[in-house]
Amino acid sequence: MEYWNAFWVGGLICVIGQILIDKTKLTSARILVLFVVSGCILGGIGIYEPIKEYAGAGATVPLTGFGYLLSKGVKEEIDAVGALGILTGGLKAAAGGISAAVLFAFFASLLANPKEK
Repeated sequence: MEYWNAFWVGGLICVIGQILIDKTKLTSARILVLFVVSGCILGGIGIYEPIKEYAGAGATVPLTGFGYLLSKGVKEEIDAVGALGILTGGLKAAAGGISAAVLFAFFASLLANPKEK
């Protein structure tokens, strides 16, 4: 049942993204930012945590999960060190994922042979 919950929640997030691409004039970059900000807001007000518990990777892998992770890191860091946590919490929480993305992008750039159009 865990796989099913992850599949349909993650799929629903993707369907929302596809509808935004097809039915609006928003660019892909704006939709990505919208997803991250939505996850951050939902995490900040406490709505995303139950979704994450229910759907697991279906809620944490999409970009909304990244926004949730940022808000969770900020909350924890504010509790630990105070107002400075506003600046450091999100980066500490997401450091592993950001580092992996940069590392994989570097390796992909070594393998790719880009050409100008």
